[in-house]
Amino acid sequence: MSAEAPRAERRVTLGRIAGVYGIKGWVKLVSSTRPAEGILRYPRWWLSRPGSTEGYEAKLLEGRIHGAGLVAQLSRADGTAIEDRDSAARLVGLEIAVPRSALPPTKSGEVYLIDLVGLSVRSVTGEPLGVVESVTSNGAQDVLVVRDAAVLDEAGGPMQRLIPFVRGPIIESVSLEANEIVAHWQPDW
Repeated sequence: MSAEAPRAERRVTLGRIAGVYGIKGWVKLVSSTRPAEGILRYPRWWLSRPGSTEGYEAKLLEGRIHGAGLVAQLSRADGTAIEDRDSAARLVGLEIAVPRSALPPTKSGEVYLIDLVGLSVRSVTGEPLGVVESVTSNGAQDVLVVRDAAVLDEAGGPMQRLIPFVRGPIIESVSLEANEIVAHWQPDW
């Protein structure tokens, strides 16, 4: 994902197609939305291979909770339903994304993690720490992956910092308007 793309135009990955379900073209989903069934609220999906900008639109015809997971039936952008197992099998491994603009507005003080990508990060003392390249999770909290092109690592590439996204003790402030995150973090950490 390009950090330079306007926030509203970015695609947000909400999950992936994990397998086929039955013989009538249904697929099993892995959702990263909270709650998991939130992915079923979006009628149009962008399907693509991980890391690729190439892909195509699909429409959600039907979806539901099935056991501990989710299943769905899709159609192609032209409305043709995917109705057989072989066609569904070709979708396995594809990521499911929607335009950032399709997400509901955030409440005051909240941000979508995708909106942090591309923001500059500086310490509370004003020292630049780099730019948010991506956001990951360690299970306990979300973690900012910050690249600092001004500092080289042992291999000669830009320094990478992993900064926990914990408001208060670590993250002082986030300003989308100023394109900046201020953190209680030091350049030598």
